[in-house]
Amino acid sequence: MNRDYEGAPDGMVMEVSGASYVVISEDGTEYRCRTFPGTKTENGDSSLVAVGDRVELKVIETGTALYEAAITLVLSRRSALTRKRDVRRNRSKEKVQVIAANIDQLVVVVSAFDPPLSTRLIDRYLVFAESEQMDALIVVNKMDLEDSEETRELMAPYNTLGYRIVYTSAEEQCGMEVLHEALAGKLSAFSGHSGVGKSTLINQLSGQDRLRTGETNMKTGKGLHTTTNSVMLALPGGGYIIDTPGIREFNLSGITRENLRFYFREFLMSMQECAYSSCSHTVEPDCGILKAVEAGRIDPNRYESYLAIYESID
Repeated sequence: MNRDYEGAPDGMVMEVSGASYVVISEDGTEYRCRTFPGTKTENGDSSLVAVGDRVELKVIETGTALYEAAITLVLSRRSALTRKRDVRRNRSKEKVQVIAANIDQLVVVVSAFDPPLSTRLIDRYLVFAESEQMDALIVVNKMDLEDSEETRELMAPYNTLGYRIVYTSAEEQCGMEVLHEALAGKLSAFSGHSGVGKSTLINQLSGQDRLRTGETNMKTGKGLHTTTNSVMLALPGGGYIIDTPGIREFNLSGITRENLRFYFREFLMSMQECAYSSCSHTVEPDCGILKAVEAGRIDPNRYESYLAIYESID
């Protein structure tokens, strides 16, 4: 078997499964790829390869009809959806796990019911999107189970802040045209708790039935994991969507107690009223944020999310 390397077009990583990768080149050719000890990266000590990465390839001539290639270089990422590695379990040198790269838009999927709507999870994702200067779209799925005034009231503060919200029912295929419009021409990463219906939505949006779907654990009320690896699918009208593994606890890599305040967009004006430039907005006297919460200019639930995230940061 001839293992001489030949030049191949650069490509984009469409799927990651263990140490195996599917890369699509600019001419639409799919290559099943792998890395090797000489693979280089422009992204430091994070994951070597992630879905959405732009890579340089070398074809491995095998003498069969199946293209195979080696990834020689992973190009610099303009954005990345990440989570911290568990240092107790992580045997590699990677400090940060990259779930998806080069994203235009982060799509935060929650469910109106089963599992219950979690605004705390939404807020953690929005903080991440703000820190990456990334557009965010909130999708409230399973509206067929809980299309109530309470659900929409919970989401009202996000409308006020300028975040776009799309209400859907994958089961009844409601809201899908609006969601298609919001995704057209962009590379969007879907993420959220397991069991909120991400895979079902993506199957319908892409016109493919490649992703497994699951139910909610009846004992715990939490979603069952159905996605174990990130995968990117093309949208019929243009653009791509990435399904990411269900995340029970989303870690805010790179966010500190000192810079967290800048990622709650409603804080920006009121921070100027603080008596101290280094105000943490937790206990200090003459805090502009606390005054804004008391005056109703900042939603108290959002402020409680800020405190919860602040306390969770090491």
